[in-house]
Amino acid sequence: MKSAGLVAAWVVIFAVFALLLPNSFATSRNIETIFRQMIIVGFAAIGMTFVIISGAIDLSVGSLVALVTVVIAKLLNAGQSPVVAGLVGILVGGLAGLVNGVLVTKLKVGSFIVTLATLLAFRGIAKGIANEQSVTAPLNWLRYFTAALSPSQKWMVLPLGGWLVIALAVLSGFVLHRTVFGRHLVATGSSPATAKMCGVNVDRTQLLVFVLAGVCFGLAGVMQFSRLTIGDPTVASGLELSVIAAVVIGGGSLTGGEGSLFGSLIGALIMTTIATGGSQMGLPNWVQEIVTGVIILSAVALDRWRVTRGQDGAN
Repeated sequence: MKSAGLVAAWVVIFAVFALLLPNSFATSRNIETIFRQMIIVGFAAIGMTFVIISGAIDLSVGSLVALVTVVIAKLLNAGQSPVVAGLVGILVGGLAGLVNGVLVTKLKVGSFIVTLATLLAFRGIAKGIANEQSVTAPLNWLRYFTAALSPSQKWMVLPLGGWLVIALAVLSGFVLHRTVFGRHLVATGSSPATAKMCGVNVDRTQLLVFVLAGVCFGLAGVMQFSRLTIGDPTVASGLELSVIAAVVIGGGSLTGGEGSLFGSLIGALIMTTIATGGSQMGLPNWVQEIVTGVIILSAVALDRWRVTRGQDGAN
């Protein structure tokens, strides 16, 4: 029912923009564009779903995405193949997640503070590697992950990156609902103290969560590079806000223990649709930022309402 409600909400939002932009919004070309742009947020939202279910938060996603694009561009310029560059970019994401996880679990510092610090650190590293400028790279097939489909490729419906994000969501859903790790993850997010008493290694679970999230953010970075075809140390600024909003809209609870991968993808689609519609209407950036802020505040209020309703029901 929750999933149906989310899909219905997206349909309503899409219909509103279609009425406001009758000649351009409800076209097959624009729908394809929305889904292509959703790929980056979608990959990041999958990783963030795991983090939020565990009761933590990760603010470093935007900076990590930028770092990955710079690393890929640098490797391509050094003569490495797109396969190697892409895999190293994903590895960088996983290592960054490991850093976040170690700092959270070993130093016993809240994830908000840790990832706020690494948000700045990863962005600084990206700027340092890139000498504070964009890094051009030779054209390669990585761009096809998010490229518009040619007439002969329309049978694919979505570009390769779109199918990959769906496949990752299915795999992640299996991990979350059908494995011991998934059960430990939900238990950790619901109540770390209770999880420990039940024999769950909470620190190890949270460490794995941040590593998995980092891999997902690395994949988002590969998709960002695919879209830009350059390494940009300033890109994806504020991406973490859209990603967190997508997860909360999709049913994730900021108090932990609850989240939906399908819901997160629909939340990502909703955020992308609103951003695309706002851009096509010619809304200034400051207006779009206000709208994004309102959406985030509404998502948090919705989360608190769900938690309060659940507590009242339990009583």
